[in-house]
Amino acid sequence: MLLGGLQRLTLIDYPGKVAATVFTVGCNFRCPFCHNPELVFPDFGGTTGAISEKEFFDFLKKRQGQLDGICITGGEPTIQKNILVFMKKIKELGFLVKLDSNGTRPDVLKKAFDDKLVDFVAMDIKNCLEKYDQTIGAKADLERIKLSVELIRNSGKDYEFRTTVVPNLHLEEDFDKIGMWLDGVENYTLQKFRNEGKVLDEKFGEKIKNLETLDLDKIKKRIKKHFKKIEIK
Repeated sequence: MLLGGLQRLTLIDYPGKVAATVFTVGCNFRCPFCHNPELVFPDFGGTTGAISEKEFFDFLKKRQGQLDGICITGGEPTIQKNILVFMKKIKELGFLVKLDSNGTRPDVLKKAFDDKLVDFVAMDIKNCLEKYDQTIGAKADLERIKLSVELIRNSGKDYEFRTTVVPNLHLEEDFDKIGMWLDGVENYTLQKFRNEGKVLDEKFGEKIKNLETLDLDKIKKRIKKHFKKIEIK
């Protein structure tokens, strides 16, 4: 496992739980608005090996009974070769596991569900299907993305789908298509893009700096009929 960092305490990453968040290094997307470029390209910030697996598990053993769960995020955790073994070790120590994913590895998700290695999944929905490639800066396998959505929504586990709303990449009507795609899911979150700090594509950040922010409340009202619960963060 390539680990890029550890947040030792979080009250917001795992809904309703006291948790820690571990960051994996490497991603198969190139979203220009990504705020963690050092986790996409290890050389960007020199994060590879920022924490070893031994250090991580030593930390967990000291936090048994104090933390409810562990959030695994990235980067994209499911591209890590040993991610399922990693999750199993966390579960064996008695922690709940929340996995953040972009949905490109439904095979990993299915195995995690089958082996009861995950308790909560948060999947990023980057855009409507027609605009996925443009939004992620790479070629998307849409069939895998759609399969991951179906696996998650039918898993019986807690889950959340979420979209970071980015001016110049999203239009209001894109969310009509997302709503129809995800129609009936339990939880969907609209996340406001904040043009602060570093992003993967600096030119992209400069380009959108002076654009008006999309009205998330308006989008929420427009698509709320598709979801049992919809939030803005």
